[in-house]
Amino acid sequence: MIPLMVGFSKLGQHRAHGTSLVALVFTGISGAATYALKGSVDVTAALLLAVTAVVTARSGAHFAHALPEWKLKRAFGFFLIIVSVLLLVKPYLSHVIVSASGWGKAVVLLVTGAFTGFLSGMMGVGGGTIMVPAMVLLAGFGQHMAQGSSLLAMVPAGGAGAYTHWRLGNVEARLLPGLIPGILLGTYLGGTLAHRLPEGALRVVFAAVLIWTGGRYIRTRAPS
Repeated sequence: MIPLMVGFSKLGQHRAHGTSLVALVFTGISGAATYALKGSVDVTAALLLAVTAVVTARSGAHFAHALPEWKLKRAFGFFLIIVSVLLLVKPYLSHVIVSASGWGKAVVLLVTGAFTGFLSGMMGVGGGTIMVPAMVLLAGFGQHMAQGSSLLAMVPAGGAGAYTHWRLGNVEARLLPGLIPGILLGTYLGGTLAHRLPEGALRVVFAAVLIWTGGRYIRTRAPS
């Protein structure tokens, strides 16, 4: 969404991040509701994630606002590359699962929420790419429960980051009437299509697109 808004709508990088985060709050709402209907949301885990994420999301938004645009673009490029690597190694991570329990599990969720909240506020993304693997590998959650709980947690966290971006003037309100219905429809259609494609092929194609896009952002030059 962010590269498209920068490339086609000619938004600055800061406004693209803020506008994206506002729209993605609605993805969290619809996605969490869908998972909840199937019993795949742990409300306690979502609350633990959100407690710290709400605080750090605001810090992430302020940090992004303070960066020069060329630095924010490079940071976003590196973020896309890291996400693509996580996608490619995902099938092999199940062999290194070390699940915490009790208070250790709560600490994992609080720390994960803090890190993901900052990243979400800074990058204008939902944060599930980081949150879900941490929940599965370190806290012993099943894949569906982790996805549903992370979506619920990102509603207040994304809302805090989006509100901060709004106050900083980093939201293009004229795009929201099209983005919000579009992202709700696209989420449904994309999820339906994804289940009909081989997971391995889907992951490799998506990672390739992210690497190509991230590489373009990383090559952003500093102003002379």
